[in-house]
Amino acid sequence: MPDRDPLASTYRPPQGLEALEDALRRDLDILSYPARSWVPPRSTPDGRPILDVLIVGGGQSGLGAAFGLMRERVTNLMVLDDGKDGFHGPWKTFARMITLRTPKYLTGPDYNIPNLSFRAWYEAQHGVEGFQQVALIPKELWADYLLWYRRVLGIPVKCGTKAGALRWRADLECFEVPAAHNNEAEFLLARKVVLATGIDGSGRWDAPPEVQSLPRALWAHTHDPIDFDALKGKRIGVLGAGASAFDNASVALEAGAGQVDLFYRRKKLPNVNPYRWAEFAGFLRHHGDLPDAQRWRFIRQIIEMGQLPPRDTFERARRHPHFHLHAESPWVEVKSQDGQAVVRTPHATHTFDFLIIASGFTTDLSLRPELAELHPHIALWKDRFTPPENERHADLLRHPYLGPSFEFQEKQPGSAPWLGGVFNYTFGCLLSLGFGGASISGMKYSLPRLVGGITKQLYLDDSERHFRALADYATTEFET
Repeated sequence: MPDRDPLASTYRPPQGLEALEDALRRDLDILSYPARSWVPPRSTPDGRPILDVLIVGGGQSGLGAAFGLMRERVTNLMVLDDGKDGFHGPWKTFARMITLRTPKYLTGPDYNIPNLSFRAWYEAQHGVEGFQQVALIPKELWADYLLWYRRVLGIPVKCGTKAGALRWRADLECFEVPAAHNNEAEFLLARKVVLATGIDGSGRWDAPPEVQSLPRALWAHTHDPIDFDALKGKRIGVLGAGASAFDNASVALEAGAGQVDLFYRRKKLPNVNPYRWAEFAGFLRHHGDLPDAQRWRFIRQIIEMGQLPPRDTFERARRHPHFHLHAESPWVEVKSQDGQAVVRTPHATHTFDFLIIASGFTTDLSLRPELAELHPHIALWKDRFTPPENERHADLLRHPYLGPSFEFQEKQPGSAPWLGGVFNYTFGCLLSLGFGGASISGMKYSLPRLVGGITKQLYLDDSERHFRALADYATTEFET
């Protein structure tokens, strides 16, 4: 893509991160109005503090949500992440692509502040010409950028901490959230909770039942830690045709696997990417404003078109002579035999030393431990919308039916009004609000929507206190 900045040839960015951070601090100072804290503090009768917002998940979505709230002077917040410090999100764990799939010019977590963008961060270290030479963003660099983002903005993240089942405390008018850290548990109290738990945050990674019945030594899901060096010389079977299937096949081949066979149901691989079509302001900002039937049609169409492997991902695998594709080849039967996995398709039977499952995830809120007590009350799309018979889609019907700011809604009106205080900023928002949580390309529009919904609730909840503060306001402008 050509550089869209006509001044790029003459512009010189701040040299080095220290200069960039100075420039960023000036930006934030200029944009700081209104600067005063405004959310009345709350505590329990015995003096325990109550957070205004607890964010579960310290990856790109959780960090972006936290900074957005901090800009709006909601500073009594905390971010929990169950990963090791520096390993939040998939970028240095189970993401096995070389680069991000999205264009390098994307913005989002920067909130339109140029000196907070990935581009500014990269140019401060490598110059304008260096950024021009980047085709796509290497995933490790995106992870490093997010760590810088967290540090320079002072976002409070508690690493290695897993959130348990949320529970509404009517007596305290807040949520109680168990948080386990180093085998020690504490109970946090928060008025609002943001779930920023990633692509599987409204369900879990899944594998076919017949694969799950195999000995665990014979298979792994793409999100699992995999010892690829142990696959050297082995024959590997991969189930799935999305980007992660090709990523894992490539890593296995690059580690010396003897042969990799990749199987998929379709007659041919998708080679048109609907996600590229969707990258325009109309869809990204306003999908959630469509009527239900239209929202359903758009997202179902995107899913039906399929998630293709990008060209570089496809070619990365295809360059290996021991890589083989099998179209129209669902796994009809899978069994263990003599320490190997035997896979039968409609066309042939194959024997493998190891299987890699790239069948994605299933949407099911009942599978989320943090929602163990809440999910029976949460409205799903199947509770609000009945699609035409020829447009039914079981997984989409299990998606949460979210409000305009990613908030959960009650299955039975009036039964659990407090549910609106939990915001599902995960990939489970896809049907209700489009590319939001866990999607970099949607963050430019979805983060302000999320933050605005939270600040709206905080203000409305305390409107009487704010009115009393107004009535008591007595700062004089002049003497009379």
